[in-house]
Amino acid sequence: MRANQPLVSVVTPFHNTAPFLSQCIESVLAQSYTQFEYILVDNCSTDGSGDIAEAYAGRDSRIRLMRRTELLSQVQNYNSALAAISDASKYCKIVQADDYIFPDCLKLMVQMFEQSESIGLVSGYDLKADIVRGSGFPYRVSPVPGKEAARIYLVNEIFPFGSPTTVMYRSSLVRGPRPFYDESRLHEDTEKCMQILQTWDFGFVPQVLSFLRADNESISSAVRSFQPYSLDRYIIVQRYASVFLDPGEAAALKKQAKRDYYEALAHAALRFRGSAFWRYHEKGLETLGEKIDWRYLVLQTAKYLLRMMLNPWSTVGSAMRYLKRRTANNRHNEVEESLRPASTHRDSGN
Repeated sequence: MRANQPLVSVVTPFHNTAPFLSQCIESVLAQSYTQFEYILVDNCSTDGSGDIAEAYAGRDSRIRLMRRTELLSQVQNYNSALAAISDASKYCKIVQADDYIFPDCLKLMVQMFEQSESIGLVSGYDLKADIVRGSGFPYRVSPVPGKEAARIYLVNEIFPFGSPTTVMYRSSLVRGPRPFYDESRLHEDTEKCMQILQTWDFGFVPQVLSFLRADNESISSAVRSFQPYSLDRYIIVQRYASVFLDPGEAAALKKQAKRDYYEALAHAALRFRGSAFWRYHEKGLETLGEKIDWRYLVLQTAKYLLRMMLNPWSTVGSAMRYLKRRTANNRHNEVEESLRPASTHRDSGN
């Protein structure tokens, strides 16, 4: 290995992703940065994915294929795969099996990391279907102090972390306390980014480095109608506003986040959403130690109805502005969630 090229551990856990796996693997093997190990982890696939991975492993010595003998949940599988990275690796990059990365992804991320030993997390723009995500993040100054990067996310709702395919971690953090992802959290990858930013700086590469597929069937498609972003936003603000903001600003943001969240629930109540919708939100709130505040929900519903009766045209305008703002700011989270409170990822065994 060249002295000026640190080893990168690239990790792809997979479960029944045969239609996409070859493209994912080939995108890693085509990287302009060549000093990497590639760990493929087959989580009991039954669709031939394991045979595809085995064929590639036989042709490239940088690939190490691991096969599970027992099906794990997705987050468990990710944690187990990350535990297998080399002690010699300096940086760690997940590439989810139905995504792929562009040729200079590893090179540009490593270059960003090498600017400072204070950087614990690097990200860049990603392309989800035909939508570029991460736009609006200030990229001219890097590295960004971690607390400032988190503040930008909390206050301005600019989300630079994308998905596990979007970011790269410092390997010492991955090898730290295990499991790497907290399996009790609803959005464990986002929360891991927030935890890292408490003590590490953030690097941002202002280029599109990864592609996230949106046309495959996944668990996320089942919850798309459950308004997952409103729950995600509420949880993250309630858990981290006090960590990254001054007390007055944190209190105001928490109050606003609660009002926004319960307004979204009020809209759902008026559309007579079914029991699955409410169970999804109840499970999510349990990760905060909370339950749905039914009294507050009734209050927000009553306020909404009153506004609609007093000024129906204003209500329509407000609703359109709200939807526009949410759509513009939160394309990043079309749905990176599952029905289980423990997973943000898209496929149960991926």
